[in-house]
Amino acid sequence: MNKFLIVIEKARKNFSAYSPDIPGCVATGSTIEETEKNMFEAIKIHLEGLEEDNISIPKSTSIAEYIIV
Repeated sequence: MNKFLIVIEKARKNFSAYSPDIPGCVATGSTIEETEKNMFEAIKIHLEGLEEDNISIPKSTSIAEYIIV
């Protein structure tokens, strides 16, 4: 099992998501929940493609923290 950080951002009329550890793997959705679900599927398909091509799955190295200013 792999664990990847995803970043969800508000766009004009929807939400978009990406993972810093998986360049080019993105997803969108009408809600945060839909975007998260779509990103899960996008990552799953992306990793399956890497495995089929005998490319190693990237290691998750990104960290996110909130700071209070």
